[in-house]
Amino acid sequence: MTAADPLTGADSPPIPAPFEVRRAWPIGAPPTPLVFASPHSGRHYPEDMMSAAALDAVSIRRSEDAFVDDLIAQAPDHGAALITAGMARAYIDLNREPFELDPGMFSDELPEFARSRTARVSAGLGAIARVVSEGQEIYHRKLTFAEARSRIEGAHQPYHLALEGLIAEAQAAHGFAILVDWHSMPAAAARSGGRDRPCDIVLGDRFGAACAGVLPTRVERELEALGYRVARNTPYAGGYTTEHYGRPHKRTHALQVEINRALYLDEATVARTSGFERLRGHIEQLTRKLAAADWSALRAS
Repeated sequence: MTAADPLTGADSPPIPAPFEVRRAWPIGAPPTPLVFASPHSGRHYPEDMMSAAALDAVSIRRSEDAFVDDLIAQAPDHGAALITAGMARAYIDLNREPFELDPGMFSDELPEFARSRTARVSAGLGAIARVVSEGQEIYHRKLTFAEARSRIEGAHQPYHLALEGLIAEAQAAHGFAILVDWHSMPAAAARSGGRDRPCDIVLGDRFGAACAGVLPTRVERELEALGYRVARNTPYAGGYTTEHYGRPHKRTHALQVEINRALYLDEATVARTSGFERLRGHIEQLTRKLAAADWSALRAS
């Protein structure tokens, strides 16, 4: 099931929905408390953005968590609900507060409620990013707040309304929900997560604030059994999604998973490598194990 598709002209290519939702159940209650999300894997760059962009098509794509949505695509087959972005991260970052905006990017003043003094904004990575991950400037002109509001209202807000709905359905059926927010990280960043060599995967739980300890412990154990080097909270402890939804005292447990792109991606060309299928198979094994696990301890947490 997808969000409602906008109308397009007869000769125009179809415009992707801002997100896609796939449930593991046609009717009735969800079979597991698992909700998988991929907010940074969207591959659609609307024309209104590209006409203002200073980067070529490949350079701008380096900000994506490229193909992470495909890595986790089998999740509904094993009982997990799945929500994936359609719009590119550079267009609207769904893993940020909705109005986390850099005033220097805009030709007009931002409203008082805009969050302009966060660390992410300072790094150029607000809800409307100023740079891609390598620090290259995305735009050759200033934007208007109306453009930002259009992106927020058209993609960010509907995505999070849908995600909230999936979490509510899991809680209603199981008494708790487990949100796993899937990302990928540059190989250069992965080097800071390992001790003697780069880590493969970083689990971010906001240093224990976003979920009960049993969740990252179990995920780490399963990944290590598959041969992966796992780090916790360094260099990524979790973004807006993990922080916003991770409320263990309300029985919503959120965990961010960052995958080293060197495992499956040529970062220069943004193309899959021969490691993609192996990694996808392992993630499917992990999903199957998580779906079959006894999470009853989370109901009482």
